[in-house]
Amino acid sequence: MTAPKKEKLINLLPKEEFAESTLGRALTWALSTFRIIVIVTELIVVCAFLSRFWLDAKITDLNDQIKQKSSIISSFSPLEKKFRQVQIKLSVFSTLTSNGQLVSKTIKTVSSYLPPDVFLNSFSYKDRGSNINATTLSEQSISQLIANLDSLGLFSKISLDQVNSQKNKASLNFNLTVTLK
Repeated sequence: MTAPKKEKLINLLPKEEFAESTLGRALTWALSTFRIIVIVTELIVVCAFLSRFWLDAKITDLNDQIKQKSSIISSFSPLEKKFRQVQIKLSVFSTLTSNGQLVSKTIKTVSSYLPPDVFLNSFSYKDRGSNINATTLSEQSISQLIANLDSLGLFSKISLDQVNSQKNKASLNFNLTVTLK
């Protein structure tokens, strides 16, 4: 029996000594590695370039949504303005109703201690204080009213703000401010 024949490979390209050296192998490795790095970098740049179109479309859509929502918000502006006005009125009403007994007690007290010739024109209440506008025929009635209110001890401050007399009439108009304790 004959031994199997070995195929002989013939390499017609001569081996380079530089490729077999350490420097040659390092250079070959570096070139192949940097080639891969360049390819990966180019892929990243191409992906960034293509994603730019997607991002532009997304920005355009978001800007359209912002315009739509801002127009919706601006359309609710009159309603919001009315709502805020109602809230202010409700807060004023709630303060008045919470102080309602105090206000009615103050009005009742002031009116019960009025001298006979003093007539109330207006009465306003704000922040534990009252403003009384009244008309009388004499200065003694004004001083009597102040003395009456002072004797009650309910008020921390009583001040006469203004006294007016009219030429044609014999009456005096006056403003009195009282502050509750």
